[in-house]
Amino acid sequence: MNKNRTKKIVFSALMAALTAAATMVIHIPSAFSGYIHLGDGMVLLSGMLLGPVAGAAAGGIGSMMADLLSGYVFYAPATLIIKALAAFAGGYLYLHLPFKGHGGSFRPLPFLAAGIGSSIAVTGGYFLFELAVYDWPAAVSNVPFNLVQNLFSLIAAGVLLPVLLRVRELRELNRNSAS
Repeated sequence: MNKNRTKKIVFSALMAALTAAATMVIHIPSAFSGYIHLGDGMVLLSGMLLGPVAGAAAGGIGSMMADLLSGYVFYAPATLIIKALAAFAGGYLYLHLPFKGHGGSFRPLPFLAAGIGSSIAVTGGYFLFELAVYDWPAAVSNVPFNLVQNLFSLIAAGVLLPVLLRVRELRELNRNSAS
């Protein structure tokens, strides 16, 4: 196994753990069996730092682990899929949208596009899941909570990403993910 692949696996495991921790630390229950947390910021960061595929694995697994450890076992399978899609969308948009700058530097417009894409995946994914499991009023009632959660997560990711991209290993990993 080459050195870069080992680093990517290690950082993916670290991001999964940070995603689970960020999801569990600030934990505000919402209307229907869900909760507001900052873990989506880590999901978005996972996609942007690690690339769409490794980021999807880290974000999905970390979020699912938080559900399992917090007693939201029913949501865990949906969370794995939804958060993996959110990290994939965010990572893909951030790394592939053309904008001034180069891989390894903070790029504001691709960041906002990534945040919006990730938010659409989370809000839409949970809406569809809750629509299938509960009913229309229950699914609609959680949309505002998901939007608030996405806003705070976008702010957290926006504060952390420029700082994290100053770390040489993460900057190089980000550059390699873009290619």
